Amino acid sequence: MPKRPLTLRQGKLSGRLALVTGANRGIGLAIARALAREGCNLVITGRDERALAKARMELEKLQPAKLSLHVLAQACDVRFPESVDYLFALIRALHKPLDILINNAGIGHPNRKVGELPYPIWMDVIDTNLNGLFLMTQAALAVMRRGGVIVNNLSIAAERVFQGSTAYNASKHGGLGFTDTLREELRPKGIRVIALMPGATDTAIWDTLWPKAPRRKMMSADTVARTVVDALLLPENATVEKLVVMPSSGTL
Repeated sequence: MPKRPLTLRQGKLSGRLALVTGANRGIGLAIARALAREGCNLVITGRDERALAKARMELEKLQPAKLSLHVLAQACDVRFPESVDYLFALIRALHKPLDILINNAGIGHPNRKVGELPYPIWMDVIDTNLNGLFLMTQAALAVMRRGGVIVNNLSIAAERVFQGSTAYNASKHGGLGFTDTLREELRPKGIRVIALMPGATDTAIWDTLWPKAPRRKMMSADTVARTVVDALLLPENATVEKLVVMPSSGTL
């Protein structure tokens, strides 16, 4: 059966400005595609400039009929404040509020028990998945207004643990604590915060986490993107606080 295409629905997101980190592949690119089809203007980031440029060209072709879609692709390393600051200087120059932030940038690491995990690997994962989450969010709050939405892609590892994934588990558990705190702080400001916690999804991260993982049992990145768009389309007086989507086959 062919995949059901993502189509523009009632234009609720049309013209909104969305920032997606880690948007050059996997779940990030799938969410960026879904938002483009909804008519969102996009800022996409990633570390791989070549892959980012390719993603920009693809997204610009998804422009809905009669809508002018703008895509800004800018390399950004979320681990470094100066890189994040430069990105947001470009965003402020657009003279538009940021309506949607998708914190998707994240990395895994090879399967290693605690006693075997090198400290530099630990730090790289924590810096990217947790410290980067903080830096991007803090910068975004200065350019968001009431009605904005922040979606943090945390993975189901935010509530479960997987042996050999010490740094990844820790970063995602920390990310959930950050997300839950942020949500309470932003309620009075009318900014919704969603913890996205997908189960096993067929993306390149498995090349690092578990190269022999059974990909056929996993969800597609497009499936996860659909759930995100559905959550964003809720009325502003309603929200999904934790968005858990799992393969119907269960945990791998």
